[in-house]
Amino acid sequence: MKAVVQTVSEAEVTVDGATVGAIGEGLLVLLGVTHTDGPAEVKWISEKIWSLRIMRDELSASDLDAPILLVSQFTLYADTRKGRRPSWNAAAPGPVAEPLVEAVAAHLRTLGAKVETGEFGAMMLVRSVNVGPNTILLER
Repeated sequence: MKAVVQTVSEAEVTVDGATVGAIGEGLLVLLGVTHTDGPAEVKWISEKIWSLRIMRDELSASDLDAPILLVSQFTLYADTRKGRRPSWNAAAPGPVAEPLVEAVAAHLRTLGAKVETGEFGAMMLVRSVNVGPNTILLER
């Protein structure tokens, strides 16, 4: 599992012109899933996202009760080593990835997070205002 975590003053996801998820100050998380991911990765990455001390004054989202906008992002597993066209072979297929993305959202909620999401498999427009800028890559 890979996640790009950004501190934002605001972020929003729209699909076909309709807002499907939006937050104010918090974390925008782009989440990629690979074939070998399972419950252990869900737990690890959820807890890391919620407790990572990257927000203002070196606090975590859990310290600030900051919301999280979670967006599935299979392109995090792009392989660009050969040619000019990325390979997506390392990304888990939708039927494998979607339940794991939903499990991350659910686990974050059990930890106390307010979680908004994108729409799995949809063409999404993601708008954000990065604070810092602060962008962290998590990978397990």
